[in-house]
Amino acid sequence: ISALLCSPGSLAGMVATIVTYPTDVIKTRLIVQNRLEPSYEGILHAFYKIYHQEGLLALYRFSRGSFVPPLRIAPALLRQASYGTIKIGIYQSLKRLFVDRLEDETLLINVICGVVSGVISSALANPTDVLKIRMQAQGSLFQGGMIGSFIDIYQQEGTRGLWRGVVPTAQRAAIVVGVELPVYDITKKHLILSGLMGDTIFAHFISSFTCGLAGAIASNPVDVVRTRMMNQRAIVGSVELYKGTLDGLVKTWKSEGFFALYKGFWPNWLRLGPWNIIVSFSV
Repeated sequence: ISALLCSPGSLAGMVATIVTYPTDVIKTRLIVQNRLEPSYEGILHAFYKIYHQEGLLALYRFSRGSFVPPLRIAPALLRQASYGTIKIGIYQSLKRLFVDRLEDETLLINVICGVVSGVISSALANPTDVLKIRMQAQGSLFQGGMIGSFIDIYQQEGTRGLWRGVVPTAQRAAIVVGVELPVYDITKKHLILSGLMGDTIFAHFISSFTCGLAGAIASNPVDVVRTRMMNQRAIVGSVELYKGTLDGLVKTWKSEGFFALYKGFWPNWLRLGPWNIIVSFSV
């Protein structure tokens, strides 16, 4: 486990999480805001408003005027550490079941292994996702540290509260991996074979940003549902907002329109693109 935590892929994932965290905060705020009285009109307005009302460091959940973090970014880092470590371990183990040599790997095998490992690891790391989203959504209103917050959720909502939204979370992981891996592979091969560029850093950059766009387009509707499900206890008490992924998609479309399923799309893409770029350079 320690070897996996210190592996380039796992460490790069944590670095990518830190770099892209502000866009993740904005994405969450845009998704969970009251549609009748929206606080933010878009990504730029959200950034501007958070900056002026809470301070720039609030995007990393620092206190205004303080350079000492109250560990508000800790759930995101813990989530990436646990999710990334479990995913890498399962992914590598599954690949060894299919092939013995690196040159025998195929895109299909990588996609299958990636989807399975993504689903399992995201489900196991779900409690950290729940806490991360609630901290991001409530901002300065959220009180308490990470451990205390985990205990509070468990005492008030039980085990179910820690795994709230686990189904759409696993579905999102499967969608992202299932879409991004093929798109990255196809884009990179096209750039190289067409003669536009060789196997350079620019090819990796463009391929990573392109697959991030595809992943954001494919997964954003499920991301909206899972984010609201994870945060729903805090905003609507004990009333169930959505019964499941399909129910959430249908209710969101009917009550808010189709484009509500793409709330937070731009910060989502601006997070996935750089995230993929940072991670791709470590593997």
